[in-house]
Amino acid sequence: MTSARKAAIAAYKERKSAAGIFAIRCTASAGVWVGQTPDLEKIQNRIWFTLRQGSHPCRSLQAAWTTHGPDSFAFEACERLEEEDSAYVRDALLKERALHWRKQLGAGAV
Repeated sequence: MTSARKAAIAAYKERKSAAGIFAIRCTASAGVWVGQTPDLEKIQNRIWFTLRQGSHPCRSLQAAWTTHGPDSFAFEACERLEEEDSAYVRDALLKERALHWRKQLGAGAV
């Protein structure tokens, strides 16, 4: 393995992941779904993959994706949380903020 590749792998492993709240919008149906994640950078790929496979656990989101197709969907980060040492505190804050954004946007849960 080259030293450049080793450095790239080490940098990836050391990067800080940003926890936060995200929204998925369907422009065709005006549907909105809000979720929380410990890593905003990775969640969109994970969700899009499960939707393409037809296996996303949120039935209303999966139905909208199947009906309208991927071009009708947009992903947006609603809020990034400050880094938190305690996973328990971070998870509690994520739940609280997700509820806030669901009420604010009139959205369902992902």
